Amino acid sequence: MLPYATLEDAEAALGRSLTVAEALWFRYSARMPDYLLYCHNVLFLLVIFSLAPLPLTLIELCLPAAVSPYKLQPKVRLPAASFLRCYKDVMRVFIFVVGPLQLSSYPTVKLVGIRTGLPLPSLWEVAAQLAVYFLVEDYGNYWIHRLMHGKWGYDKIHHVHHEFTAPIGFAAPYAHWAEVLLLGIPSFVGPAIAPCHMITFWLWIALRQLEAIETHSGYDFPLSPTKFIPFYGGAEYHDYHHYVGGQSQSNFASVFTYCDYLYGTDKGYRYHKAHLTKLKEQQGNGHLNGEVNGFNYNQKSE
Repeated sequence: MLPYATLEDAEAALGRSLTVAEALWFRYSARMPDYLLYCHNVLFLLVIFSLAPLPLTLIELCLPAAVSPYKLQPKVRLPAASFLRCYKDVMRVFIFVVGPLQLSSYPTVKLVGIRTGLPLPSLWEVAAQLAVYFLVEDYGNYWIHRLMHGKWGYDKIHHVHHEFTAPIGFAAPYAHWAEVLLLGIPSFVGPAIAPCHMITFWLWIALRQLEAIETHSGYDFPLSPTKFIPFYGGAEYHDYHHYVGGQSQSNFASVFTYCDYLYGTDKGYRYHKAHLTKLKEQQGNGHLNGEVNGFNYNQKSE
């Protein structure tokens, strides 16, 4: 809730006219309690989990030939029932874990300094804060994820997420409730280090989930905008991690590749890529029959 009765009061306090975005924000939030503004996160996550994976899912189920050249594990075709089961399980965890966690974490958000007032942040400020959040979250997520691939962590918790050895978009948040809680911690560390405006916080939560859905899509589209992001892992990078499964000691990073490179946990993936490249060269030279696409030639390595 903003401490101004009118637009004129806000402009007087700022000593300038409001921008179009600030005027819109004033009209929307001036009389809305901060807690309700924060609770928008629950609605955003519900919409993203439900709708973001849907277009590609419908294409895969109804027009598989249209996207089959880009499918990373083309031999795996899931029925509609598997997509529905995945979504139902995600919604169950959302209702009983994610939603309550979001609703109850408001005091922490206020404590670290997430603000709702004017002025709004500049685009440069938003971009800089989002970069910090992605880097911090990626580092924390890497170590939690890596620990979960120990015997106890995998057997008791992380194996649920790996039920989909060929991941789908709906499976991005598909996980044991304890994993959802643990991996949620790094998401809040960045905003705690560099507090932001509520709009930036909304954007951070939304972009992080959209990135996870894209990474778990099971498709590698050559014109994806994310391919222009330096050190970005993407769907192919994470798909290999799911493909290898519980034995995987590769590609733990959630967004970028720098942690796996620095700590040497991308060796299995790099070997696999080199192996596929060699097979493609042999095929091009007429020394190999069959298709080399994605993970058709399944040679697993850690």
